[in-house]
Formats: sequence, C-alpha cells, structure tokens
Amino acid sequence: MENIDWKSLPFGYLKTDYNVRSYYKNGAWSALEACESESVTLHMAATSLHYGQTAFEGLKAFRGKDGKIRLFRPGENGKRLASSAKGIMMEPYPEDLFVEACKKVVKLNERFVPPYGEGASLYIRPVLIGTSPQVGVKPAGEYLFAVFVSPVGPYFKEGFNPIKVQIVRDFDRAAPLGTGLFKIGGNYAASLRATERGHEEGFSSVLFLDAKEKKYIDEAGPANFFGIKNNTYITPKSSSILPSITNMSLRDIAGNMGINVEQRSIPVEELDSFEEVGACGTAAVISPIGTIVDRETGKVYEYCKDGKAGAISTRLYQHYRGIQEGEIADPAGWNVIIE
Repeated sequence: MENIDWKSLPFGYLKTDYNVRSYYKNGAWSALEACESESVTLHMAATSLHYGQTAFEGLKAFRGKDGKIRLFRPGENGKRLASSAKGIMMEPYPEDLFVEACKKVVKLNERFVPPYGEGASLYIRPVLIGTSPQVGVKPAGEYLFAVFVSPVGPYFKEGFNPIKVQIVRDFDRAAPLGTGLFKIGGNYAASLRATERGHEEGFSSVLFLDAKEKKYIDEAGPANFFGIKNNTYITPKSSSILPSITNMSLRDIAGNMGINVEQRSIPVEELDSFEEVGACGTAAVISPIGTIVDRETGKVYEYCKDGKAGAISTRLYQHYRGIQEGEIADPAGWNVIIE
C-alpha cells in the first residue's frame, strides 16, 4: 500500500478489500463468508432500524517489531459482544467463532495492516444487527453479524498528549438500570449532543456524571475514566459504565507494576486530589487529560502542567503498547498471532 501515508491516517473509514459476514436464520448461524461489497440490504421494518437492535465491538491488529500481526485480546471482545446481544435480546454470535472471524478478516486484508513503527493500526469493527421485519416491539428472528476493517491513526488528534475535557450535567449517557454496560448503538447516540457541543466549545471530549445523583464520575465520552494519586490507579465502578477491555488490561498491568488499583465510585470533588487523570479505550489506549472544565460551575481542574502526560500514565501506556506491538513479553497471552 505504497499510496497510504501511514503517519497521517485519521481515525476514520478507509475502504479495504473484504469484510466477512454470517447470517442467523431458522435457529442457526451460517458459515462465515467473505464479501467485497461495503453495503448491507435491510428490510425497511428491520428491528435494527426501529428498535435499536444493534451492537458492535472495536479492537485492533498490529504489525509487531518481528513482522508478525497480532490481535489484542479478541476473546474478550467476543465475550462482550455476546453480553451486549443478550442485553438487548439479540442472538449472540458464538464467542469461539468471533475470534476466527476477526482472524479471517485481518488475513484477507493483510496488506492494509500498517508497518511497525508508524503509529497506526488496523481497526476491526464487528457489528451485530437485527434484520427481520417487526412492527410490534419484539426481538428479531434473524440477524447479521459482519466484521469490517480500516487502517487508522490516533483517535484524538493530540495523540498521547493532554486533552481538554468538559463536565456536562444537562445530558445523560445512560441510566443506572439501563443499557450503559452494553456496547450498543443507543448509548452512543445518547452521547452525541453533549459531545458535539463540547467540540464546538473547544473540548476533545466530555465527562458524564451518574444519571441518578449527578455526584459521581461516569463515562469519559466514548471511553472509561481513571485517576491516579498516591501510587493508586482509581477508576469508576458503576452499572451504567461499559466494561472496557482496555481499562481491565491497564488495571492488570498497574497491579503487576506495584501500583494499587481501586474500582469504586468517584465523587466529582475528588478531581481536586488526583495527580494524573485520563480516558482509556481501544481507540486511544490512554488519552491523558490536561484540563477539565465544569460547564455548569466554571470550575477548572488542571493536570499535566508541564504539557506532558504524567509519569504513571506514561509507564502504563508504553507497557500496554509494547505488548500490542511485540516489543515486550506477553506473559498473560493476550495477543493472538495471525499465522
């Protein structure tokens, strides 16, 4: 792919050669098939269009220092997609077949995996949608599972540099007993107005508070939040937060580094006491936060005062990326190597 400027890739969609698809009908999933078309034909009454029966995942493939292509923890994405499917009454795609689907689509599009050291990766997007027509509110009887890929650069234009975030109180992303813990389209739709307004007002992302009391930190836009103080990695525990595979992995890495780990409610006032804060997720791994502004009160929280990410965030980020790209040992066997 000599025509791709790997170092300048946005986090966006770039056409590749193939996607893979499987169909659920008459109580069974079909064999996985490769497809060159970028389009999906849907009945106008499909449940995905009317009743939000749509779930998705996001993971990445990397070309390592040794030239081998690695998928990072795809089995965890398969588990989470199954959880999301069950959460909104869809037929789960089998977890073991999920990993094989991801491996197959990467192999078919191997020429789009960026070279090692370019700061880019191949983003993998599995999606599950209800396809059969329903007028009454009920689950579909037929589903499409598809996986497409696109080479991408950093999610935030700042890369691994501090971003500005805005606390919002006049919008909620998800209710405590709702669907916040599932990776489904409705949760992201609910975040769009606040996020786009934040962009217009000069912020890279927004910080949602809990919908019930507006006292505790919830999601950091499309990512999980974490704070660091007293050699402790602290991240929210909530029934409305997506269980991030990145966050889970960072907690393990932190523990192995001798950093204490706490998963608990974080009151907004605690922002004053953190030495470092950040957002974490598949797209960026860690986005260090330099400034948080409470839109309602005007209060400003400042971090990264030298303009750089904090020391612990940097160590965690480098270790995480080192595992993904085969630069350091992978004792837990997180990577799946594409042969």
